[in-house]
Amino acid sequence: MSIVITGSIAFDYLMSFPGRFTEHFLPEHMNRVSLSFLVDTMDKRRGGCGPNIAYTLALLGERPRLMGTAGRDFDDYRQWLEAAGVDTSLVKQVSDRFTASFFCSTDVESNQIASFYTGAMANASELSFRTIDDCKLSIISPNDPAAMLQYAEECRALGIPYVWDPSQQCARMDGTDLREGLVGASHVICNDYEFELIRQKTGFDEDAVVEKAGTLIVTSGEKGCRIRDRHGSTAVPAVPPHRIVDPTGVGDAFRGGFLKGLAVGAPMEVCARLGSVAATYALEHLGGQSHAYTWEEFQARYESQFGALPVFD
Repeated sequence: MSIVITGSIAFDYLMSFPGRFTEHFLPEHMNRVSLSFLVDTMDKRRGGCGPNIAYTLALLGERPRLMGTAGRDFDDYRQWLEAAGVDTSLVKQVSDRFTASFFCSTDVESNQIASFYTGAMANASELSFRTIDDCKLSIISPNDPAAMLQYAEECRALGIPYVWDPSQQCARMDGTDLREGLVGASHVICNDYEFELIRQKTGFDEDAVVEKAGTLIVTSGEKGCRIRDRHGSTAVPAVPPHRIVDPTGVGDAFRGGFLKGLAVGAPMEVCARLGSVAATYALEHLGGQSHAYTWEEFQARYESQFGALPVFD
């Protein structure tokens, strides 16, 4: 299936803090926070929501098309993605900017504090679905907010089913923007914290989201996820990891697995199970593109947790 992945393209600077962030926040001084955390390690990794999702889809046998904007430092990253099976022909390089950068510190309880430099991502609205042929499915993941809304409008106008995935941009977007993106989406994906932001900003509860979009998927970390549609609610457990290394990119890997299920016409519960297996592989590695597996290895892990994987055409 021809799947277009939109989202930030970035380099990740991942740091680990050997303590608990929550121990350093003083409730009586929350109106004036000034903290600096001394970290033990730092790694630079290829990242961004768009490439992370596309990478997992490529591992699962698809040839996703990545659409986004990157900076003048993207050449090596482009070559690496192409070698991994991702079509980067829709990526535009902006010659006078650097690629967006994500700076993230993680503590011993997997809590994260992060900052994001926009860089070339600010040019994302220069791209358009109207120039793309044969797009059967898309995901609109965190990106420049104006571009996200533009892509959603274009997908609705062109009749392209799209997954609305505001994720980290829930904090930046207001209620009007979040409503505009989810109305008409085939699926809405977010974690439990992000859904609470959506609920507060839009006034939409789960019933309202399902009425405006087709299906709502809410992830809850080690508790798994919940699928809500017009037929009811289904819980899907997380897959236990062999080890926990880094939560960065875990949600993107879930989305990659979920999209694989949509691409082959799997039931929603199987889509979410595929997402759960993919997410656990990412959790066991540093960054969103350090994990690797064959389809046979992936299938075996799926079946060890959920039983036989249905065969799809």
